[in-house]
Amino acid sequence: MGERIVLVGAQWGDEGKGKVIDILTENVQYVVRYQGGNNAGHTVVIGDKKYVLHLIPSGILHDGRICVIGHGVVIDPKALIEEIELLKSQGINVDDNLKVSDKAHIIFPYHQKLDELRETKKKGKIGTTKKGIGPCYADKVSRVGIRMADLYDKDYFRKKLEINIEEKNTIFKDLYGFKGFSADDIFNDYLKYADNLKKYVCDTVMLLNEAYKKDRSILFEGAQGTFLDVDYGTYPYVTSSNSTAGGACIGAGIGPSRIDMVVGVVKAYTTRVGEGPFPTEFGDDLMEKIRQKGGEFGATTGRARRCGWFDSVLVKNSVDVNGIDKVIITKLDVLDELDTINICTSYTYKNKQYQNIPGDPGFLEKCKPVYEEHPGWKSDTSQVTSYEELPINARKYLDRIKKLIGTEIMLVSVGKSRKQTFMYNNAKH
Repeated sequence: MGERIVLVGAQWGDEGKGKVIDILTENVQYVVRYQGGNNAGHTVVIGDKKYVLHLIPSGILHDGRICVIGHGVVIDPKALIEEIELLKSQGINVDDNLKVSDKAHIIFPYHQKLDELRETKKKGKIGTTKKGIGPCYADKVSRVGIRMADLYDKDYFRKKLEINIEEKNTIFKDLYGFKGFSADDIFNDYLKYADNLKKYVCDTVMLLNEAYKKDRSILFEGAQGTFLDVDYGTYPYVTSSNSTAGGACIGAGIGPSRIDMVVGVVKAYTTRVGEGPFPTEFGDDLMEKIRQKGGEFGATTGRARRCGWFDSVLVKNSVDVNGIDKVIITKLDVLDELDTINICTSYTYKNKQYQNIPGDPGFLEKCKPVYEEHPGWKSDTSQVTSYEELPINARKYLDRIKKLIGTEIMLVSVGKSRKQTFMYNNAKH
């Protein structure tokens, strides 16, 4: 019987979802990306090859898996074409396995420029990648967006594009002193993109629901992480879509009753990219040590990630809001050299203790983490192949995390390759 599994990042993204998706794809027939855009990146290492994917699901690296870009994703067609061509040059079969939703909204150059100008001008930067994601989602919600299917009706596309560019050029000129864009240039470029992508475009909602009716196994992959969700995350330092598990139903077109399991991916410590509050953030020296050992640099932007101690308050809240059934712990090996390791178990704020994250303005900026101190294991775990082989202190660390976040651990990862992963639930606890 096929299972329908949603895989989500349970922190601020960059938890190692790409590798996990690659592993889980061994047992599924469809892999679906349901939100975000090319502001996200999944890195997968297979043998001596490294693949960085921004729009196409990581399942594309397994021949015979149908990989779907759902309508909840916003697509930069130029970036998608470049990604397709890169994968083809590496011998990956894209043409037979990739499907793109005809209802997905399209990113245009004016979205990217608006993203850049807003971030440059505003005083409180939010750390956008300037790839036009937010402005594209804004147009979608404002009901002026242009969808993939629109590109194949030239007259309709031209009319919508001219209306959008007229409005955007007024904003560019009056607010930013920027001359704006030519409708002719964009129209011609995007017709070429549309022609290039036509073989992939289809009704993915029908495709996926037919797959469900045939009892096919489907893996839904989210980009970013729970606390970058536009509704649930550390607003306004968030992305512009729903990266939580509920976003899978909306962004792929599968009803919630058809989801069998939610799996969360969690780093053995915490990271975030860009601006925003981060209660358990390290000091400079430990930050640099963990950043270098963990390779904590963004797959999309190359930006250095901020690093901190494991925050069980954050992850426990993530377990609740996503309905996470099991978690996968990644990068345990990055902590191998530490003498002591802290876990945040609660926050203090205005003389009160919290194990939740209220919406009070400034809460996460001003709260103080309460830590438990655990002894390190001071030995290399990167070659460990089972829970039983882990040093006793590493096992105690994982067991404590499991208890604090209130859910099962499914897998543990101790390196970049597929082989550096083992089951947790083989252990007798």
